[in-house]
Amino acid sequence: MFDHARHTPISLQSRVAELMANPNTKTLVIGAAMIAVTPILVPLVKPVLKATLKTSVTAFEKAKMVIAETGEAIADVVAEARAEAHAGTPAILAPASEPANTD
Repeated sequence: MFDHARHTPISLQSRVAELMANPNTKTLVIGAAMIAVTPILVPLVKPVLKATLKTSVTAFEKAKMVIAETGEAIADVVAEARAEAHAGTPAILAPASEPANTD
């Protein structure tokens, strides 16, 4: 390579340093390196990624079930409160239900 203004050769090291000073060149080099390394990394990372996703799906399903159960419990309490409100009996003053006599 030549410095056309001075007609002197430019060393490879100085040319690389000049290119690396440009942020676009850094981005291009990182992108090319990722494209080159991806086929090597995917088989190594795939089992870990798969296990992580499996755990996440399981946790999501459990959380969904807990939320549904909580919603049902809240709906039951709301239904009881509505029934008591329509009956006109305050929940605090209502007598406790007595166990059924099984004699």
